[in-house]
Amino acid sequence: MTAITEGRLTFTFPDQSTVDKYDDWSFYRNQFNSAFGGTKAVDLIYIAGSTTWLIEVKDYRVDRRTKAIDLCEEVAIKVRDTLAGLVAAQSNASQATEKDFAKKAIRARSIRVVLHLEQPRNPSKLFPSVIAPANAVLKLKQQLRGVDAHPKVVDQHSLQPDMNWTVQG
Repeated sequence: MTAITEGRLTFTFPDQSTVDKYDDWSFYRNQFNSAFGGTKAVDLIYIAGSTTWLIEVKDYRVDRRTKAIDLCEEVAIKVRDTLAGLVAAQSNASQATEKDFAKKAIRARSIRVVLHLEQPRNPSKLFPSVIAPANAVLKLKQQLRGVDAHPKVVDQHSLQPDMNWTVQG
C-alpha cells in the first residue's frame, strides 16, 4: 500500500500506485509556481489505469475556512493550474521521475476531479459547514465541465466504488 498524508488525513492507495503530492514537486516549487504571477496546485494526483484523478483536500473539522474566494472557484483554479503545470512538466521538468509522471498523467483517457471535503459532523457557529456537498457538486460541474463533467465531492465516509483508495484521520 502507498500512503500519503495531507494535513490530518492519510490516503492509502493500492500497491504499485502511481500517485504523488504535486505541490511538493521540485518542478512546481522551483519553476512553475511563480509562472504567470503565481499558480495554484491540487494536493494529490493519482493515475489509475487510463484515468488521472486530481484530488483537492480540504479539512475544516478543526480550522474554519478564512479565505474570501469561493471554495469551488478555488478548486477550479487549482485544477486549471495543475493541468497547465503537468503539460509544462512533461517537457521541462528537470527530474526524470516528475517528467515521466506528468507524461503519464497527461496521456490518460479521462481526467476526474475530486474535492475531498471534511466538515464538522455537528456544525456550530464556531465551526460551521463550509458548503453543502450537493451544492459544491453543482458549482464544480459548472466550472469544470470541460475537464470533468461529473466531479465528486466526498469525505472519508463517502468514497465511491471507482475510487480505489481509503482515507483515515
